[in-house]
Amino acid sequence: MSFPDSNESQDKQINEEEFNAQKENILKQILTSEARMRLNNIKMVKPELSNLVEQYLIGMASQGKMPSQINDDQLKQILLSIQQPKRDFKINRI
Repeated sequence: MSFPDSNESQDKQINEEEFNAQKENILKQILTSEARMRLNNIKMVKPELSNLVEQYLIGMASQGKMPSQINDDQLKQILLSIQQPKRDFKINRI
């Protein structure tokens, strides 16, 4: 009797680790150190926003649409364009 689930889960984990390593290498190439620090800080607070930005950056790099490294100010602009605008609520008490 074999246990295919354990082999599949190990393969899946190895593939996921390789994917994450490749993603980190690409981000190291396209982001300055300050921008990477900002993205890592965002990853701790808002992982879903960080994933969206990472996917966007990797997609742009793979299409060759990034002429140089992204610095911190450029990353801020990308974050502002991706983030959903906050809604302001005003409560009037009578």
